[in-house]
Amino acid sequence: MDDQAQVPTAGRDATRPALAGPGSLATRLPPHLWFAVSAVFHYLGPAFAVLLFPHVGVLGMAWLRIATAALIFAPLTRPWRTFVGTDTRTRLLLLAFGACLAVMNCSFYLALDRLPISLVAAIEFVGTIGIALVGLRSTRNLVALAIAVTGTLLLTDVRWSSDPIGLFWAFLNGALFVGYIMLGHRVARTGAADGIAGLGAAMAVAFVVVLPIGFTDALPAFFSPPLLIAAIGVGVCSSVIPYACDQLAMARLPRSSFALMLSLLPVTATVIGVVVLRQIPGPADCIGIALVVAGVAFHKPASAG
Repeated sequence: MDDQAQVPTAGRDATRPALAGPGSLATRLPPHLWFAVSAVFHYLGPAFAVLLFPHVGVLGMAWLRIATAALIFAPLTRPWRTFVGTDTRTRLLLLAFGACLAVMNCSFYLALDRLPISLVAAIEFVGTIGIALVGLRSTRNLVALAIAVTGTLLLTDVRWSSDPIGLFWAFLNGALFVGYIMLGHRVARTGAADGIAGLGAAMAVAFVVVLPIGFTDALPAFFSPPLLIAAIGVGVCSSVIPYACDQLAMARLPRSSFALMLSLLPVTATVIGVVVLRQIPGPADCIGIALVVAGVAFHKPASAG
C-alpha cells in the first residue's frame, strides 16, 4: 500500500471528529507544527509518570495513562461507531494498533523503571532509523539522516546497562514503537477510520488489553484525589495530546519523513530538561542539537500524490 494514498469511503464523515474535517484547524496548520507539539509532550508525560511509580506502581501508571486517554477519546470519537462503520480489514488494523499501544506503553514504563531515560530513548530511536532508510530515495536524504543520527548520538548518553530485564523491555518498546509508526500511518490514511476517530477506537482496544494487567496497582489512585488528578494529567500529556498530534501529522507526512523528524525528540528532551529540571546542556549537547536541527531541515520529504 502506498504510504501517501488516501482511501475515501462513504463512512468517512460519520466517524470523523470536527477537528479533522475539511478546512479545519488540522488541515490549515502545517503537519510539522502538530509534530512539534507531540515532540514536546512526548517527554513531559514520562517525566511526571516516573514520579508516580512509587505510589501506583509501573503497570498501574500504564493502566491509568491508557484509561485516561480511552475515556477522553470515547465521547469525542465514539469508537463503537467507528468499528460498526468500517470493514473487517480496518477493524483488524485498529485491533492491531490498539494492542500495540497497550504493550508499548507498558514496556516503555517497565524500561524506564530500570534504565536511564537516555538509554531507553536511544534504543527507541534505533528502529525509526530503519523506517527513514526505507523512504530515503535520494543522496540528500541519506546525508540528512546521517547528520540527524550523529546529533542524536551526541545528545543521548548511551550507556549499556548490566540489567538484562530492563534492556529486554527497552528493546521491546523500540520494536513496538516502529509498529506504532507503521500502523499509525495506516490508520491516519485510511478513510474509514480517519485520523483521530481511528486513534480513539484503537485506544479503546488498548484499554481492554491493559484492563486486567495494571488495575490492582492503580487502585490507590482512586482513594487519593491529588494522586488521581496527577495520574490523569500524565495520561493527557503522555497519550491524548501527543498521539492525537501524531495522527494529524501522519495524515499529511510521508512515513520516512515522520521517522526522520523523530530525531528531534532528543532536542525536546534537552529543552525540557533545562526548563523543568534545570539541567543545562554541555558543549556536546549543543552541537548535537544543532546537528539534529540541520539534518531535519536538510531532509527533503517525498512529494505528495
